[in-house]
Amino acid sequence: MRKKLFAANWKMNLGPVQARELVRAIRAQLDPQFATLGKEREVMIAPPAILIPAVQQELAGAAIALGAQNMHFEDQGAFTGEISAPMLKAYGVTHVILGHSERRHIFGETDELINKKVKSALRHDLIPVLCVGETLAQREAGDTTQVLTNQLLGGLAELESHQIAKVTIAYEPVWAIGTGKTATPEQAQREHGALRATLIERAGRAVAHGVRILYGGSVTAENVDSLVSRPDIDGALVGGASLKADSFVRIVRALTV
Repeated sequence: MRKKLFAANWKMNLGPVQARELVRAIRAQLDPQFATLGKEREVMIAPPAILIPAVQQELAGAAIALGAQNMHFEDQGAFTGEISAPMLKAYGVTHVILGHSERRHIFGETDELINKKVKSALRHDLIPVLCVGETLAQREAGDTTQVLTNQLLGGLAELESHQIAKVTIAYEPVWAIGTGKTATPEQAQREHGALRATLIERAGRAVAHGVRILYGGSVTAENVDSLVSRPDIDGALVGGASLKADSFVRIVRALTV
């Protein structure tokens, strides 16, 4: 049985004061319920890198994981502006989002680069959240499945099955990110099912059925129930709706059956 994961991606938002206030507000609602909620779902918050220390302090003692939005594949070196896995681990980070569509399409990250980051994350016992997703043009051209397959296999290149078992996948159609448009539950389930079928071919049925595949793309308190109740949708990667405590908490409390 796969535990649902609800992950907040704050992107480039908030300052240290607002970040602390948001974490406190989320904890005020979730902490009393984690004895029950924690049996079937997990929660992760990925703030901007500069806010990780502040968020770590506010999460002390909480059953909420700390994530990062990106990282470099090298451990150290002359890489101005970059952050390494050992640096993230020093602040208690356990998850790292890799290959987000904004990294691919704004910053030009390739499958090869993302694969290096995935390998580095695994080498340092970080959980990679590998993102894949198609543009509107690719969907309209009928290329969705091929695009997702290429991105998934590219991100997992040269990994052994036991390593793939430690990866979380996030399907985030590019046309649904920050647009207010969301894939229908039927569309999302179809693509999640296709991704799991690819995982079965790549790593075997046992591993594939243990890997979590999240949905991301304008997830809200209003649409989350219909999405995460689908059999292959194992939670949500949440953007804008994670910047308000009430909406994110409602998402975490999603009805999953």
